[in-house]
Parts: sequence; structure tokens; C-alpha cells
Amino acid sequence: MRFALDDGQVAFGQVLGRMFAAADVPAAVRAWGRGEHGPGLALWRRAVEADVFALAAPQGYGGLGPLPVELGVAFVESGRHCVPGPLVETVAVTALLVRLAESGEQAPAKEWVPRLCTGRARATLAAPAGGPYALDADAADAVFSVTGIDGTTDGGAPAWAYGRQGPDTTAAGAGGRAELRLAPGHGPVRASLDPARRLARPSPGGELLAAGPAVRDAAAHAADWAAFATAAQALGVGLALLDRTVAYAGQRVQFGRPIGSFQAVKHRLADTLIGLEFARPLLYGAAVALAARTPDAPAAVAAAKVAACEAAYAAARSALQVHGAIGYTAEYDLSLWIGKARALLSAWGGPEDCRRKVLHM
Repeated sequence: MRFALDDGQVAFGQVLGRMFAAADVPAAVRAWGRGEHGPGLALWRRAVEADVFALAAPQGYGGLGPLPVELGVAFVESGRHCVPGPLVETVAVTALLVRLAESGEQAPAKEWVPRLCTGRARATLAAPAGGPYALDADAADAVFSVTGIDGTTDGGAPAWAYGRQGPDTTAAGAGGRAELRLAPGHGPVRASLDPARRLARPSPGGELLAAGPAVRDAAAHAADWAAFATAAQALGVGLALLDRTVAYAGQRVQFGRPIGSFQAVKHRLADTLIGLEFARPLLYGAAVALAARTPDAPAAVAAAKVAACEAAYAAARSALQVHGAIGYTAEYDLSLWIGKARALLSAWGGPEDCRRKVLHM
């Protein structure tokens, strides 16, 4: 099967790319990492004006879809330009609330989804599939928290997945019925592998929005959408890293020749390109599966997630090797994409989890 974007989808991606390219995104990312959200929120408003978040919601809630293919196009561009903020988590919250509405719990979706689509609210989510932390809770208007699934709030995810240097012994199990709550606040913000990914635990308690099996089902559905959006971001990150590395290889000279003319460098970059191009049809195949709501959609998303994130991580390693020591420096913009590639590898399902899901479906 051939997964090719139509002219409208290609044009949509190009418009988003030009829109993000017109802003000083690296400066916005660095400001976001310091807790200064103004420049990043300006980028957020541009995404809202392009109806990016409306793509995840049905028309009955003020959305345009759900349109997973177009959403994938948008998130590839957000990754290509390293846009900060809880973009993935906003999509996940939207998917979760809409799924709950389908089971009869319509009040949360009616209150929140139209606001998320139009940018009148920003939301983030802490759920077992994504770990115990909510991304950018300090920049969100609402922090949603899912507990009581598999007896834990962290899904067994390793500590390094969140940018920490060891186990966190403060996590408390949440065994019992699955619950969705609107957290009353959040704990201290922690650093991540990606400086633009600021993590905090939701405060316990808060308004109970729903409970029971419907929450469990909705959380799994939201995790699939979050993994898909993360995969799209990772593909964009990998493409940006490859573009920057190819350009640098044509400029850096050793032994009187551009290093891009050396066969070893050519092979390394070719392997990077092959990995990214292999991930692309898996990503859009997963989008088609999500749109059709096929039984194998979770497996298709997991396959796309592991392929795109590992390809982006390989692109980061190639970028470091070709750039040399300059690639490690925080002052050099390349480091922003490298950090994001590593963080996305374990966000919303690490490689082992994704492979396990593909094998068990």
C-alpha cells in the first residue's frame, strides 16, 4: 500500500513550516526551558490559528475531524521546528475526553474540548502510559490525571525516561478503580533530557471527572493518539537533524575537501535517510488505521512510534558524529533537536513497550 499525502495535505505542511520558520524558535525553546513562556505561547497561538488542535476533535465539539493524517503532518512540522509546549498532551486530553463522551460521560468533553480546539485553554496529562509526570504543567490551564490503572501511576517507566538521575521513591501506587481527575495544581518542576520539556507531578486529589472501565478505555485510546503525535514529532526532529547535518557536511573542510565528500560520511547520512524514510509510511499508515478505528490501530501506532523515534535518535547520533564536539554545546542550536530526539524516544512508550505491543496484537 502506498501512503502519499495529497496536494492539500502537502500544502498544509508547507504553510505550517513557513509559519514556524518565520519565528525565532530556538530562542523560544531556550526561554521555555527557563520558565519564560511568552515566546513559546506565541508559537502556540500560531498553531491554534492553523487549527492544529481542532484536527483531533469531532465537529460536534468545535473540531474539524478527527483527521489523524493532517494531524500527523502538523506534528511533523512541529518537530522539524522544535516547537515547545504540551502539544502532544493537548491532543491526548482531547482524545481522552471525546472517548469518554462516547461512553456517556459527555460533560468534561463539552466543557473542555471546544476550549482546547480554539486555544482558549491549554491542557496537559499525566497517565500511566506516559509516566507520572505532566509535561509543562506550569504552562497549562488544566492538568488532567489518570490513576488506578495497573495499580500504578507511572506504568513502570524507568526514571531516565523523564530526565532524572535515579529512581523516584515518592511515587505512590493508585490501585483500584480507574479515575480521571482535574488536578488542583502540581508539584515542583523537574528538568528533562530536553530543556523544553518541563515535568511536574500533578497534585493529589482534585475534581473527579469520571471513574470506572470507561476511564481505562479512554486512557488507552488517548495513549495511542499521544504515541502517534510523538512519532510524528520525532520524524520531524529527525528530518531537521539530517538537513542540518548535510548542510554542515558540505561546509566543514578537512584535508582540503568538504567532509560530505568522504565515503564514510556519505554512508552514515544515507543510512540516516533510509531510517527516516522507512518510518514515514509507517506513520501515515498508523494515521489511516486511527481514522478507520481498526482493531490493529494500536499496533500500527506502536510500530510507527518505535520506527520514527529510533530513526530520529539515529539521526541525532549521526549529527553528533559529523558535527564533532560543537554538537554537544548548549549554545549551538543543534543541541535542542538532539535533546528532543532522546526525550521522544521514551515518551509515551519506549521502544521495548512498543515492540511488545506490536507482537501481542
